[in-house]
Amino acid sequence: MRAASINIDDSVLVQQSQAGDTPSMERLILKYQHRIYNVILKMCGNTDDAAELTQETFVKVIESIEKFKGRSSFYTWLFRIAVNLTLNHCQRSARTATCSLDAEGTDPDGETSQLLRDVLSDDRVADPAVLAQSHELCALAKQALLELEEPQRAVVILRDIEGMDYAQIADVLNIELGTVRSRLSRARSHLREVLENMLK
Repeated sequence: MRAASINIDDSVLVQQSQAGDTPSMERLILKYQHRIYNVILKMCGNTDDAAELTQETFVKVIESIEKFKGRSSFYTWLFRIAVNLTLNHCQRSARTATCSLDAEGTDPDGETSQLLRDVLSDDRVADPAVLAQSHELCALAKQALLELEEPQRAVVILRDIEGMDYAQIADVLNIELGTVRSRLSRARSHLREVLENMLK
């Protein structure tokens, strides 16, 4: 029910924005700007770049809102713009570390997914003892995430941090469902290996 109400709210705001209602567009931006910034930051690893790319995302949304046809949800369309801008930025940026992914295998128990949720999510319980214990692990997980190639990093962030389902990820990245699954499997396997090596 909650997801449906979010979509209804978005569709109304989009229609009003397309009719030139500036407050409706401002409400859409306020609703998503924090989530968009956090996803971009975890993809590019640089706060200045993330702020700039977030601004660029919403400028593009404002410029393109009249062309939005509603074939996907506004949420998916917005994330597609943000992820594409960030991937393009990362591919141009020499600062972004990349590595070859040769690891195969799966993570059936979702341990890596849970670890990423625990240490990278922005809505953790603010228990000082827990936060102190997880601070180092959080830094290691972020470092490991930035070592992934951009396409794998995007899939992990959208699935394990943003919580998108496979169909939404396929839509955002414009890839097949099978490609989402294989990228996610390889990325989780590689992340797990990197984190285990860091913790030795």
